[in-house]
Amino acid sequence: MTIETTSLSKALSKKIHTKKATIGVIGLGYVGLPFAVEMVRSGFQVIGFDKNQDKIMQLQNGHSYIADLPKENIQQMIKSNQFEPTNDFSKLSQVDVVMICVPTPTSAEGTPDISYIKEATHTIGQYIKTNGLVILESTTYPGTTEEIVQPILEDYGFAIGQNLFLAYSPERVDPGNINFSVSNTPKVVGGITAACLEVSKVFYETVIHTNVCPVSSPRVAEMEKLLENTFRQINIALVNELSQICYKMDIDIWEVIHAASTKPYGFMPFTPGPGVGGHCIPVDPKYLLWAGQQHGISATLIEAADKVNDSMPHFVVNRLENYLRLQRKELCKANIVVIGVTYKPNINDSRESPALRVIQQLLDNQCQLKIIDPFIETFSVEQALVKTDLLTVEIIQQADAVLILTNHSDIDYSLIDQQASLIFDTRNTHFLFKNKNYYKL
Repeated sequence: MTIETTSLSKALSKKIHTKKATIGVIGLGYVGLPFAVEMVRSGFQVIGFDKNQDKIMQLQNGHSYIADLPKENIQQMIKSNQFEPTNDFSKLSQVDVVMICVPTPTSAEGTPDISYIKEATHTIGQYIKTNGLVILESTTYPGTTEEIVQPILEDYGFAIGQNLFLAYSPERVDPGNINFSVSNTPKVVGGITAACLEVSKVFYETVIHTNVCPVSSPRVAEMEKLLENTFRQINIALVNELSQICYKMDIDIWEVIHAASTKPYGFMPFTPGPGVGGHCIPVDPKYLLWAGQQHGISATLIEAADKVNDSMPHFVVNRLENYLRLQRKELCKANIVVIGVTYKPNINDSRESPALRVIQQLLDNQCQLKIIDPFIETFSVEQALVKTDLLTVEIIQQADAVLILTNHSDIDYSLIDQQASLIFDTRNTHFLFKNKNYYKL
């Protein structure tokens, strides 16, 4: 590291530490927007970039499109004049630090789609000034920062670690989590060079109020993120498979988990459900699976876990069919009330939600559905637009069964308990159901 490089990195670090740096965030979704909020709270000037004009307009008008991010937070940011949402990417020329928080989906074949990362990097290369910091936060496969992002930026004339600093720090945003947010969740970061790592570490230490954990390279940080979510995928698959075994053996899986949780060491409770959803659990392990294949490794455990979790919507529908038959009713053309579309409670995110697959199977059985979800007004199932309904006594009384797929906290479960002829609860909802025809997954 040359004296000149050291001088440049120290100058940027000082600008960040004194909060005179302007921060850019590309991608104002579930990751980028909460981080923008936290950076404004920390005293930074922030420019938020997104191609979606509707999002930009909502933010400019003080509205929030993320359920657990109150509109008051957005209004306060706009009023402070410290936050500017825009789709004018030429304003990247004004920023000192830019964070890439764009989607990283998989293709229909299950391979990584990093086109959004590439597009964002090219845009940064066109506009960002020298002596800036670029941090990739989007979940991706190991090697992306060094093999994709770095060469693109170098093609625009930058020398990484000399006149532009580059690092990877995996996002750890958990929508709906009231205990952990951007501000108190430790951050892992890996830089291309020692100077890149040092500047990135200064940045995160200035923004968040907990530990920053440096690692030796971006590859380690990229792999660490995949480990986090693959760990969850595999353990969820374990309890989902165990729930199928327990059903056949007439054992309450929830009681089993509760009993196992009394062990003070060596056990971490996971709970079964209708499948896995969101961006992380259904998608991230596929990045690890693909990365292994590129190096001749077959990740059989990950593949097996995928199959178990993918089997759960079908398992749920079969169980519902069995419970209906106990009441001498058939699943075909039954009136079913479905509670919950989103992949987890108290958020408005239905990405990869297992509820969508359950709903599709019910529609395939010609069921008459009423969908209740206070966080979703409309959603798509195989390109067909479906509207949600309000929960009423009449809807419950007319139903052959109520199927709880997402345990939102503001659902009137007492109404369901009193009025439903049959309840199948896939989430062990925290309510003392007394209905004689109440069944848990």
